Amino acid sequence: MAKQDFSALQELKAAIKAKKPERLYFFHGEEMFLLRYYLGQVKKLLIDELTESFNFHRFTNETFAMQDFADAVENLPMMADHTMVQVDDIDLFKLAESDRSKIIEILSDIPEYCTVVFTYETVNWKPDKRLKLLYDAVSKNGQIVEFAKQDQRELISWIIRHFAALKKRITPDLCAYLIDITDGTMTSLRSEISKIASYSGAEDICKADIDAVTEPVPDAVAFQMASDISSGKYDNAMTKLQQLLKMQEEPLTILGTIGSHFRRIGTARTLLDNGKNASELMRLYGMADYAARKTMESARRFSPAFCKRASELILETDRKIKTSFDTPQRLLEILILQLAQEASR
Repeated sequence: MAKQDFSALQELKAAIKAKKPERLYFFHGEEMFLLRYYLGQVKKLLIDELTESFNFHRFTNETFAMQDFADAVENLPMMADHTMVQVDDIDLFKLAESDRSKIIEILSDIPEYCTVVFTYETVNWKPDKRLKLLYDAVSKNGQIVEFAKQDQRELISWIIRHFAALKKRITPDLCAYLIDITDGTMTSLRSEISKIASYSGAEDICKADIDAVTEPVPDAVAFQMASDISSGKYDNAMTKLQQLLKMQEEPLTILGTIGSHFRRIGTARTLLDNGKNASELMRLYGMADYAARKTMESARRFSPAFCKRASELILETDRKIKTSFDTPQRLLEILILQLAQEASR
């Protein structure tokens, strides 16, 4: 039976360790680093470099044809025990009806010597249960493995290990900060770790090293902007706004991100007033621990009245941008000044 939860990844790891992969896999999820890593592990297990040209077959949107795929699955291994077929970004549930019938037949009878892996990076994995025969062929014969973002604790350990491999040390708090200002995926973090380690001249990584070479994602910049306002660092908040504009982010997108953060701060303020802590904010918004704690810290500096007023100002700015009241950039700058003024009261 197909596995679609966390256990599927554990079973994949066990199968690779036991050198007994399944015949059919569907790899998808947000964490591309892990997807590519385990795809590589499956290939390394099954395919010898000397016979790869005979026994490894790969199809993409540009090269996929049903008969070629069927032939690749059926081809006997040459001077080896296994073959592997990799199919990238093909939405099986959007195939023509005649092709769906053929794919059902193929997936239901993959030879013992062949492993087929469908990967989804640019195309979303969305099985359509209305196509019952195809859905049954997928779910009954394949193992569906989702590579989701890792939780903060696992990521922190992973970051520390990767810095250690580069002869560098970093604290868990700085790891959490790095996660917070990036998109939190291993793919992005791996690149940032390499840049930070190359830049730093010391064994111990400091926050200045991270800030010098890491460009925060827009959501993180907006979060820092809200934090600067709550700390009375209004010039810093305006600088963050200019940073977002230089990143060529759409003004409404910037406003939406600012609004999202101040809504969370408003929720955090309400939680504080009712004796709740950061764990409740994490539960409500699915936030990482570091971000939740920082949001609660910001909320402690704001009154309920400010949170309400901030919401009103953001909605008013949204209306003005959409009605061409003034240039969007100027309206965003006015919003930051208004928020700063309200926060100082």
